[in-house]
Amino acid sequence: MKREPEFFGDQELSLVYIAKRLNEALKVEEALTAGGLDYLVEPDRYSGGLIFQTQRVGAFFYVAPNKEAETREVLVSRGFKPYVV
Repeated sequence: MKREPEFFGDQELSLVYIAKRLNEALKVEEALTAGGLDYLVEPDRYSGGLIFQTQRVGAFFYVAPNKEAETREVLVSRGFKPYVV
């Protein structure tokens, strides 16, 4: 379920996915909600492009560290490639 930052308190959250398009972000939200997972989604900038690097805005999905592995499994099972540092 989508949560506000206050829900997670002061714990350090784990970045699990960066959606580059709105329809992709909506599908990720649907997958995480169906999986019964609490997550935070915030807009942020990322670098894109191979030849001409540009700054773009995407939806960054975060979860509590103790739910990271489970969240990654849900994403993979739904055909998404989780973010890797």
